[in-house]
Amino acid sequence: MSSSNLIPTIPAEEHARRMRRASSSLAGIWDLLDAVKDPEIPALSLWEMGILQDLEMDGDRVVVTITPTYSGCPAMSVMAEDLVAALEKAGYRSEVVSRLSPAWSTSWMSDEAKEKLRTSGIAPPVINVGSESGVSCPCCGSDEIKKLSEFGTTACKALYQCIACGEPFDHFKPI
Repeated sequence: MSSSNLIPTIPAEEHARRMRRASSSLAGIWDLLDAVKDPEIPALSLWEMGILQDLEMDGDRVVVTITPTYSGCPAMSVMAEDLVAALEKAGYRSEVVSRLSPAWSTSWMSDEAKEKLRTSGIAPPVINVGSESGVSCPCCGSDEIKKLSEFGTTACKALYQCIACGEPFDHFKPI
């Protein structure tokens, strides 16, 4: 079967992001930035979150493009500072630019990233937006849960409690 007959399983924007990295001449810098973690979810890198979009050289500067999880994300300045610090430590001058379009989506997170969320105690986003079905406790796996608050430890998460094991947990809201 030719690749033109395959049905994509990820959004076009996420496919383009992965292709930019795969075809980049800056592979070493991409790899270096894999160590930069999301300050609100340190189990995941900015790449794994889908925030790190592109790298380009502009003269002797690395230009890093990032997309926030939502336009008011308070962690964006910390992310930019962490990227600049990682690049400076490796001897690069840099600039970080934010791009709002296309808007970030939880569908840009890989299955591996969602599993890392789960193992760090955060229920990953579920496909059926607006529904609690599909959300399960990341501690015991039970789907006997209740929402305690629309907002959890950050605005992009909701706070739940598992009825089965009693543990409170964040659920990363699907966007």
